[in-house]
Amino acid sequence: TAKQLGLPVYAGMRNWRPYIQDAVLQMSADGVRQAVAICLAPQNSQTSVGLYRRALLAENGQSPFAIDFVENWHDHPLLVRAFAEKLRAGWERACAEAGARVPIIFTAHSVPQRTISEGDPYETQARETAALIAIDVPVITVDDWSFAFQSQGMSGGAWLGPTVEETILGLKQKGHAGVFLQPIGFLCDHVEVLYDIDIAFKKFAADNGLRLWRAESLNDSPVLAAALADVARSRLAAP
Repeated sequence: TAKQLGLPVYAGMRNWRPYIQDAVLQMSADGVRQAVAICLAPQNSQTSVGLYRRALLAENGQSPFAIDFVENWHDHPLLVRAFAEKLRAGWERACAEAGARVPIIFTAHSVPQRTISEGDPYETQARETAALIAIDVPVITVDDWSFAFQSQGMSGGAWLGPTVEETILGLKQKGHAGVFLQPIGFLCDHVEVLYDIDIAFKKFAADNGLRLWRAESLNDSPVLAAALADVARSRLAAP
């Protein structure tokens, strides 16, 4: 992304090094006066993007330089294309191994139901991302895919569903012998992918007599890098 933009790119995380505030301090020391901030969670929720924005602006809601914060980019064509590339490759391989059309479950991290009731756009945006990806893979029909929320928390009241587990059981009842998952709320491999999907959901499926496949995460996808560069470029070019 930095090479495509011809500009420095900084990384900051909320819960691990390099921390967001450390990145902000480095940017200030480097003489940065204007920046575009892109949260690597394409769909906007107060429980994700909102927390990163607060961390970026610190306690007093200010920054040492001007920041154009991107609220969401869930429907960016290049993001959709990046996911679609991984989906098609993995799904066609799964179908060949299964000898049948394997149903697809798009997933995103669940959030407390109360946040949606308060007007959070997250659910709508997550489902829109999934629909756009499916459209971008012409061999997939509306009957091939469904949507579920994963990694529900244990506090804060009811969490957004349906769950992946109940969706898998529903597909089993329809006679399917396998499922294919693509997490579209995550861009890279981490615990909600490598454990929740690759270990916990795979075991759940196997315990219920089904095989589970997963699309590769975007990780270092060149198309993802191009999407990030295009989002940043469009903001930098804005008056």
